[in-house]
Amino acid sequence: MGIHVAPPIIKNIKDSRDALDFFEMVSLPAEDERTQEIIRNFPTVYIHNWEEDGEYEVYVGESNDIFKRTRQHYDLSFDRSRWQSRLAEKNASLFIIGHEHFNKSLTLDIENRLMHYMMSVECVKHLHNLRDNPQASYYPMEELDEIFGKIWKGLRKENGILFPAESAIKDSAIYKASPLHKLTKDQERAKDLIIEKVAKARKSGEAKQLIFIDGEAGTGKTVLNSSTFYELYCMAEENNKDLNCQLLVNHDEQITVYEQIAEKLGLTGKYGKVVSKPTAFINSHSEDEPVDVAFVDEAHLLLTQGKQSYRGKNQLKDIIDRARVTIVMFDENQILTAEQFWEAQILEGFRNQAKRSGNHIVLDKQLRMQVDEETMDWIDAFTKRRELKKIPRIIGGYSIKIFDEPELLDLEIQKRAKESDSMLSRIIATYDWEYSSGRKPEDRLMKYWEVFIGNWHKPWNRELEADLSRQEKED
Repeated sequence: MGIHVAPPIIKNIKDSRDALDFFEMVSLPAEDERTQEIIRNFPTVYIHNWEEDGEYEVYVGESNDIFKRTRQHYDLSFDRSRWQSRLAEKNASLFIIGHEHFNKSLTLDIENRLMHYMMSVECVKHLHNLRDNPQASYYPMEELDEIFGKIWKGLRKENGILFPAESAIKDSAIYKASPLHKLTKDQERAKDLIIEKVAKARKSGEAKQLIFIDGEAGTGKTVLNSSTFYELYCMAEENNKDLNCQLLVNHDEQITVYEQIAEKLGLTGKYGKVVSKPTAFINSHSEDEPVDVAFVDEAHLLLTQGKQSYRGKNQLKDIIDRARVTIVMFDENQILTAEQFWEAQILEGFRNQAKRSGNHIVLDKQLRMQVDEETMDWIDAFTKRRELKKIPRIIGGYSIKIFDEPELLDLEIQKRAKESDSMLSRIIATYDWEYSSGRKPEDRLMKYWEVFIGNWHKPWNRELEADLSRQEKED
């Protein structure tokens, strides 16, 4: 059960000086004393938003004086380079959010989470905030989730398109890779080290430095990557300094996610192409003019031999040669293909290079699975050591079941998918079954590449996606 707290106050008005004056002088005095007190004298959170052709632009803020702060925004509307100039042009609206337990720290965390959610909404084209400001411990931090949940439900009643269901947001790829996640202490330490090393390299003019981050799936590598990448751009903008920072990943879907994040945060408009595949980066940059920083997500997907447009022998070396500082996120347990096979000696050479400079970081805290040690040990034994241990007791919301037939597993998955707390249930298969995105199955009776086990069969998800429209994929 959640903590019982009072409902938030949410007011939605036209985003203009006249409408604000009317709200302050006429509408608010007509409200009850509690509402008047909270809006006038407590910190508030606010959302400027405007829509054009089904797409929204958004600014999220917080203030101890909503009327003074909003008028400051209106005073900047003459400057065509600022987002404030769009308010009058685009028939914008303003949400003002108050709560009797709001204090500075709590409103900052509400603001941060709203920014995080808004960036993950499909119809939001641009989030105009510069950066987030996550808070440490404070009172009443334990009420954050309950208060935020009520705020989001209230906003959904006002505009269900701009504020979709929380479950839809948390299932989005952008949300999962967002630089606006609140980092753990280990991630914060790693982020601080990277920023320090980058600052020193830029000051000294050094190049070809490597920061090597080891971490298994679910340990927060991607979030650390995107958060540090964005922080460097925020710092450069605040200090009015040039920066050439590139984010690289050899994964089609993840490239699209990062491109969307860069576009929504305004990086693409200000700095041009900041996200690309490793081969494209290598072919368009030289050792003579290295970029300041190259972030490599999922570095285990880098090629270790020539293939198609890549003519080199090792993509990681070629990237390091073209950057002052290269940050790689590596999980050697996820190497899938022959082209990506890393000989232990070569991999250890890069790792030792980072260790000698004090640039080796290990992320070992599992963030994706909130599970007890016994269950985690069973999963590690099965997936890493091919050892089948006795199934552990059910602890912490997880249970492990083994089925004799795939049909029974399929039925259980379908059953779980109908339940609200496990709607994302799915069947996962490895590439032990044949699949090729570049050609059709040789059996002409087969429309799709499928996994066959006895009489049971299912097509690969990529095969089904090819027949879906964009709207069907989103649904």
